[in-house]
Amino acid sequence: MTLSNGRPYLAIPGPSVMPDRVLCAMHRPGPNIYEGELVQMMPALIGDLKAIARTRHNVAIYIANGHGAWEAALSNVLSPGDAVLSLCTGRFGHGWTEMAEALGIEVQIEDFGMRAPVDPNRVEDVLRADTNHRLRAVMLTHVDTSTSIRNDVAAVRAAMDAVGHPALLMVDCIASMGCDPFRMDDWGADIAVAASQKGLMVPPGVSFVFFNDKAAKARSEMPRVSQYWDWMDRANPDLLYQYFGGTAPTHHLYGLREALNMIAEEGGIEAVWARHAHLARAIWAAFDRWAADGPMTLNVKDPTHRSHAVTSVRIGAPHGTALRRWTEDKTGVTLGIGLGMQTAEDPNADGFFRLGHMGHVNAPMVMGALSSIQAGLTALNIPHGKDALAAATQVISEA
Repeated sequence: MTLSNGRPYLAIPGPSVMPDRVLCAMHRPGPNIYEGELVQMMPALIGDLKAIARTRHNVAIYIANGHGAWEAALSNVLSPGDAVLSLCTGRFGHGWTEMAEALGIEVQIEDFGMRAPVDPNRVEDVLRADTNHRLRAVMLTHVDTSTSIRNDVAAVRAAMDAVGHPALLMVDCIASMGCDPFRMDDWGADIAVAASQKGLMVPPGVSFVFFNDKAAKARSEMPRVSQYWDWMDRANPDLLYQYFGGTAPTHHLYGLREALNMIAEEGGIEAVWARHAHLARAIWAAFDRWAADGPMTLNVKDPTHRSHAVTSVRIGAPHGTALRRWTEDKTGVTLGIGLGMQTAEDPNADGFFRLGHMGHVNAPMVMGALSSIQAGLTALNIPHGKDALAAATQVISEA
């Protein structure tokens, strides 16, 4: 017997749950791409995107996933042979590094492991040693979805400023945008990349590169930028097609417009950040109780360094994979795999799983996921502490 019949819950850290309102907005005939409604709605949509990123500067839209935004950001300010510093705290920092290396960029990696955030003091030491300013950019992942580590963007900028280093600060906000607080201008990020399929609640396929005047100046000094990846026309278009380097992603735009409306109706991005933070605390309360008696432990020990969008959990092989399969088959809740968490002792990352809680998520969805995990732990005889659901309920009651 299975209890999974009904609407499934995709509780992975992206693509996130797509609201019915977004899907309904997309379910429409194709629009005129030369004049009318679609053209007229773009200026407000651009303004609302900038408000989400907390920037007054520029945004370029790409018909691409997050990897496309990675390449676009790199391609506009760096040439083959340029050197950058990549600060890695999980799989996606290394992924962006691999993208840079494929473009001929020389990457100096500072790896902070899989359980701790970037250390700003170490960053300061590395940059202080770069007396010739060989490093043209610092690459940082705000939230790494493999580890659930949340890095302090403002602290990295402070480390750069402390030594007067002129490098660009490039931040991957794909997992954090619309979930964890991010203030591009206040925190001193020069470039930020994001995508539609996580906190912005839209199907994968559209991504964004936000950039300030310092980054625009770096672009103007480039000897060559691929016409498609060039952000100049995209950020300053005269015609609709220039936003996208060609035909607009029409139905994604209608979905994005509806998602931005939902954020505004909730009270704006600050209210959305508060919801994510409160639900994350409820989730952590449950996991803390389970961890009191058994093999389970949260990957990031210090709550101040945990993402509000995803929680990564160590439970030991084979329990992670067994639990994921049980919750999906028996309850309809799909948990995230241990992406990038393979070790010599656990080559398939069977001892790791992730719970996504980003975007369109509320208290009953979180409690349903936690209840399914509780049922799986019980059914599979995985040792665990008691009263986890009561702990989560208590946090939710304090909203």
